[in-house]
Amino acid sequence: MKIISKLLLFLLLSAEMAHAVALSGPDAARVGHKVWMNECGGTLDGLVSWNAGEAFPSLGIGHFIWYPAGNPGPFEESFPRFVALLKQRGAKLPSWMTKAAPWQNRAEMVRDSSRVRELRILLGATVGVQTEFLIQRLEAALPKMLASANAKNRDAVRRRFERLAATPSGAFALIDYVNFKGEGVLGTERYRGEGWGLLQVLEGMQEHGNEVSDFSEAAKRVLARRVRNAPPERHEQRWLAGWQDRVGRY
Repeated sequence: MKIISKLLLFLLLSAEMAHAVALSGPDAARVGHKVWMNECGGTLDGLVSWNAGEAFPSLGIGHFIWYPAGNPGPFEESFPRFVALLKQRGAKLPSWMTKAAPWQNRAEMVRDSSRVRELRILLGATVGVQTEFLIQRLEAALPKMLASANAKNRDAVRRRFERLAATPSGAFALIDYVNFKGEGVLGTERYRGEGWGLLQVLEGMQEHGNEVSDFSEAAKRVLARRVRNAPPERHEQRWLAGWQDRVGRY
C-alpha cells in the first residue's frame, strides 16, 4: 500500500510540475556550455572519458554514465536515456551505441580507437540535444524529490527549487548539480544511509536571502558529508576539493 501511495503521489506531482524550468535559447546554450566546462573542460577529448577509480565510461557534456555489459553499478545510468532522446530526434545510430558499453575497463576503451572516435564525433555534434536532455532531467526531478522527501520538508524543497529555477544562474546550479550528483532519491546512492543528491542539498539549505549562494554552501556541506561517510577503499577525499570548487562557482 505504501508503494502505491508513493506512486500516486509521484504521478500527481509529475503532472503538476510539467515545464517547471523555462530557459531562453541563449540561456540554455550558456547552461550547456558551462556544464561542458565543469565536466570536460569544454574539450572534445573530454566528451569520452573513463575516470580513475570508476568502473564505467563517462560521456558527453554531462559525463553521462554508461555501464559495461553485465556490470551495472549503484549510480543512475544516464547515457542510454540520452541515446533514446537522440533516436526520438531522428538520429541514426550504430547498433553498438544502443546496448551496454562494449568495454569492461578503461584499457579496452583506449584500444578501441575507432568506436571512441565515432562517439566523440556524435557527441561533439549533439551538444544542443545534450543540453535539452539535461534540462529535461531537471524538469523530471522535482516530482521525484517531493515524492521521496519527508512530508515536513516538501514545501521548503518546492519553494527553494522554484526560486532557483526562476533565474538563469539558479537554473544552472540546479541543472549542473542534478547531473553531477543525481536527484538524491535512489536507495543505492547512499553512504551510511545518507544521500548526496539534489534533494539533500535543497533540504539542507540555510536561507539567508541569496538562493544561489545558499544552495552552493549547502552543496559543499552535503559533499563533505558524503566523503566522510564513504567507504575508505574509495578514497573519495581526493575528489572533495574539486567538487567543492565546482559548486562554489555557482
